[in-house]
Amino acid sequence: METIKNKVKKITSTRNKFDICIKGMRDLIAHRLVMEANGSQFNLEAYISEEFKSSMSSLLQVKSTFSLAEKITLLLAVLPHIQPGFIENVMNEILPNGGDFIAFGGVKGQQYRGIMPTGETALYILAGTNIKNRLKYQELFNSDRLFAIHGLLQVSSVPPGEPIMSGKLVPDPDWMEKILLGKESAPVYSVEFPARKIYTEMVWDDLVLHPQTLEQINDIQIWMEYSQYVLKDVSFGRKIKPGYRVLFYGQAGTGKTLTASLLGKKFNIPVYRIDLSQVVSKYIGETEKHIEMVFNRAERKNWVLFFDEADALFGKRTNVQSSNDKFANQEVSYLLQRIEDFKGLLILASNFKNNIDDAFLRRFHNIIHFPVPGASERYKLWTQSIPQDMFLKTEIDWKTIADKYKMTGAEIVNVMYYASLRAYAQKSNALKIQDINNSIKKEFAKQDKIL
Repeated sequence: METIKNKVKKITSTRNKFDICIKGMRDLIAHRLVMEANGSQFNLEAYISEEFKSSMSSLLQVKSTFSLAEKITLLLAVLPHIQPGFIENVMNEILPNGGDFIAFGGVKGQQYRGIMPTGETALYILAGTNIKNRLKYQELFNSDRLFAIHGLLQVSSVPPGEPIMSGKLVPDPDWMEKILLGKESAPVYSVEFPARKIYTEMVWDDLVLHPQTLEQINDIQIWMEYSQYVLKDVSFGRKIKPGYRVLFYGQAGTGKTLTASLLGKKFNIPVYRIDLSQVVSKYIGETEKHIEMVFNRAERKNWVLFFDEADALFGKRTNVQSSNDKFANQEVSYLLQRIEDFKGLLILASNFKNNIDDAFLRRFHNIIHFPVPGASERYKLWTQSIPQDMFLKTEIDWKTIADKYKMTGAEIVNVMYYASLRAYAQKSNALKIQDINNSIKKEFAKQDKIL
């Protein structure tokens, strides 16, 4: 937009960061090709404009600890997602006569019809054909460098014997979504990510547990809030591994899943429940592959992982009588190592503690029993479960009901739900003791319990 002030023309740039980054990268590639063809020295730092640097940092949304070379590599990986056909357009403009320029790298996508940049493409833009500099920049993809630490970028695997940098650049999908759409949504449930985010509208006051159980849950909260300070300790931090592993065990409906959800809610950390039906595979090695994808993603995002019905995956190892037993034991051995290396909060839930392999139990920081609520806890659950919009038609002795019927919190909620539905069906908002008693009978009948 042009404006006139004191007879001096001023130009105000309205170009957005996408346009600036696309043009900056196009000019950078063109300059590199020309300088290489002439055998001239190429100074990366001197060539990049301040406008390009600023727009690139704003677009990529990465920390200032990332170097210019790392930012250029990240931008290169992102560009085909911003402007399809970017590499083809640049190459056609610079090399109008065509030809196969092997040193530049790039591979065709399976469904994407254009050229995808590879590790070799990044090395060429950063270092040209200088072998010493190429090897230096190749270290950016090492496991101890920022790409791997933050999980932002990796080079895909290649067939055996082919140069490892010929794999395409694969950016993290969550980070990509943040760049392109300005937000980071929850990952879509799929075979690649067999986990679902769990959340609850309930609050801590709704959770009624045995005092000893609550005390152990408080230990988890202490770790979530203060573990970072211990890990930073110069002398002691190196002696402990990051991460916290805990087993919840107890009858269904006693609050295991609710507790996991509330922990995540309190500290604003997403909690993902692993779908074991998608994780466990009959094919050798597939189970470990699925689990590794979930662990890696959760570790980078600082998510809480919750394995419900964990017996299916973390059960006791068996004596080897067949090849199936051998591979099942291998899965358990892999899990033992993986959960020990996990840096976040890992919660396993099971109905029975004895179903979990002893080797896992030794690696847990805490083993918490969720017993069936006692009479005092049941009384609190009954009184807290009365709907706010309901009133009691006649006085109900909740203490007698709590003493008489041994029920879990989930069962008590089911009873109140049924009684409330019956009240509304009768065009009333009054709870009746008869409906509550009938609902209790239904709950006992569902599990073949004697009333």
